[in-house]
Amino acid sequence: MDPRSEVLLRQAELFNDDLLLAGLPADDLLGALPQAHGWSWHAGEQAMLEARFPGRSHFDTQRPAGDYSAAVLFLPKSRELGEYLLQSLAAGLQGGELYLVGEKRGGIERAAKQLNIYGKPRKLDSARHCQLWAVHVEQAPAQPDLQALAQCYELPLSDGNLEIVTLPGVFAHGRLDRGSALLLEHLQDLPSGHLLDFGCGAGVIGAALKRRYPDSHVSLLDVDAFALESSRQTLIRNGLEAELIAGIGIESAPQKLSAIVSNPPFHQGVHTHYQASEDLLLRATQHLQPGGELRIVANSFLRYPPLIEQHLGPCRTLAEADGFRIYSAYRR
Repeated sequence: MDPRSEVLLRQAELFNDDLLLAGLPADDLLGALPQAHGWSWHAGEQAMLEARFPGRSHFDTQRPAGDYSAAVLFLPKSRELGEYLLQSLAAGLQGGELYLVGEKRGGIERAAKQLNIYGKPRKLDSARHCQLWAVHVEQAPAQPDLQALAQCYELPLSDGNLEIVTLPGVFAHGRLDRGSALLLEHLQDLPSGHLLDFGCGAGVIGAALKRRYPDSHVSLLDVDAFALESSRQTLIRNGLEAELIAGIGIESAPQKLSAIVSNPPFHQGVHTHYQASEDLLLRATQHLQPGGELRIVANSFLRYPPLIEQHLGPCRTLAEADGFRIYSAYRR
């Protein structure tokens, strides 16, 4: 069981009424707290929760409807996202209890100071390298407007400007990261057909693909609900249409793709994970049609070419700059 869940269960007597668990891990916590419901924005964790506890968790960027006497936020990595989630939870807890749990290395003590807005915070427990804080919501705030928290920037491209919309918690919030910037310079000569932006984030690559290849069917896939909402808004802002997919990894991608284009994700929470990126390299051939292309940007220190050549085909380096490389390979 996740150590944050273990800390909660040390105080299980506090959670006897209807409880909302926001950002909960996909462990046994819902089973141990039968009166609780979950709110997740991670498609992979939501899929596991739904399989084990049908109908007891909700995947969205908005707090699920319902009357809850208490809510727990599992501290996210992004401070801005944490502020939005705390206010969203507190908005439905007039006279109720709001709890915050997280790892010490994840900044839980700093984050707990945000609870001062809603009342006097109390530290209830410290164990498993985690802390649990609580505040009685004396005066519920207004429900936050997620769209008002969006940051927008203009991206000049050779075929016209794109407006990019990012929400709190989304990778490279409010800016263009160096890897995507390099990849945007090397989107030429992709095979025609069905194109996939894997790990789409705010939809930078997907929107650029649809602009450049208007006759192609373009899909954007991400595990995060806030990323998908950012991509949706980016597409709308630029008058573009594409398919959005909430997926747990490349296994959620369509079949018979003509190209997979990606700035693969490898960060999650306070830890670093490469599994989603490595799975992409191992399984891309299962989703590409014969002759289909995988084109990705990656940090130069990552030894991706041997994996690509083992599972897909000969790997070419199309470009290198600022510590990143563009790799390309075709399905045999």
